[in-house]
Amino acid sequence: MSGDPDALIVTMKRVASTLKAADLPFALAGGFAVYARGGPASTHDVDFLIRPSDVQSALGACVEAGLRSEQPPEDWLVKVYDGDCLVDLIFRPSEREVTVEMLERAEEMPVEAVRMPVLAATDLLLNKLLAFTEHYCDLSTVLPLARALREQIDWDLVHDSTVHSPYAEAFLLAAERLGIAPAGTLRLSGLGHDAGPASTGAPVQPEAASVS
Repeated sequence: MSGDPDALIVTMKRVASTLKAADLPFALAGGFAVYARGGPASTHDVDFLIRPSDVQSALGACVEAGLRSEQPPEDWLVKVYDGDCLVDLIFRPSEREVTVEMLERAEEMPVEAVRMPVLAATDLLLNKLLAFTEHYCDLSTVLPLARALREQIDWDLVHDSTVHSPYAEAFLLAAERLGIAPAGTLRLSGLGHDAGPASTGAPVQPEAASVS
């Protein structure tokens, strides 16, 4: 698999143009989307989001354009190859299906001289946070993204979409204390706590700090 940034850029533009020509809704995701939105460069692969119902059509369009397709055992993505360059076509990131609404939140913008839909900053962050588990919860992978794109993020939607996740809660607490997320983003009152201390930065009493 090629990690050459120049080759990946060519492949990204080729696949985007192929999906556009096939009139399939999609959005650039992953490192290239973060970079396109002004975030830190991390362009070691190419990711696009597509709807589950469009998987076979997207694969067919890519094969017709001369790319090689692969359907791996994972049930959340398919792959296409442009020579040695791999592109992931993802239809269920972080256990949530790609929806019309998610793709409609994407913004069309120029990426390396080709206009294409780029996933919203909010969804880029959500896909990272919802992938966290007790075995993997590396905040260093999301804090730089959130800091760079914080003005583009719908923090209320992030909170409401991750309220079930203690790992996302830990991120929101860190982001709020670091001044990345607006004060009050982590609404601890919804968990039976007083939102005041978290909003002002005051210490939380030990008996109110535990999270089940």
